[in-house]
Amino acid sequence: MARLTSKVAIPIILVGLFAIAIFIAMDFEKLELSFYVVLFLLTVYVFFFGFAMGQSFASPIKKLLDRANELKRGNLSSRAYLETKDELSELAKVFNEIAEELEASRLQNENTEKSVDIKVRARTQALEETINALEQKIKNRTIELEKLIKESAFFQEQAKEKNVETAQLKQQLNSFKPKINNLKNKEADLEEKNA
Repeated sequence: MARLTSKVAIPIILVGLFAIAIFIAMDFEKLELSFYVVLFLLTVYVFFFGFAMGQSFASPIKKLLDRANELKRGNLSSRAYLETKDELSELAKVFNEIAEELEASRLQNENTEKSVDIKVRARTQALEETINALEQKIKNRTIELEKLIKESAFFQEQAKEKNVETAQLKQQLNSFKPKINNLKNKEADLEEKNA
């Protein structure tokens, strides 16, 4: 900000010194001690006036710049209020409008994020409940299938045992067939003899 103050103060001081030099040149021969005192006071006044004007011009700009830096850092409640009635106060009004719009936009984004988050949570909860129900169904079906597999294995084992018994019975039946045939033949022979 010192550069801006200097940019305003130096031209004012130079103009003042130029005006003083013109006064000195006009009446150089008639100068008295009182004139030099007035000239010294006028020079001091020009310096202070120049720096005061530089400060009065630079101060509102510095205030705007500080608020803009706050806004840049994320402080959206930062506002600049200037008492001047010039273009700088209009610039401050525009700055405040931009800050208000940014703040409203951020609030809207936060509200949107919250509502989306709530909707996602509700949707996720419904999906989790559906997933849990499906997992329970799968567990139940798995248990049923395991039971059926055990029963099937049991029945297969029984079928093997029955096949073995059937094979043994067939062997026994086959061993009895010749005896039965002999008995039928003996019976037929006895019937022929008796007949």
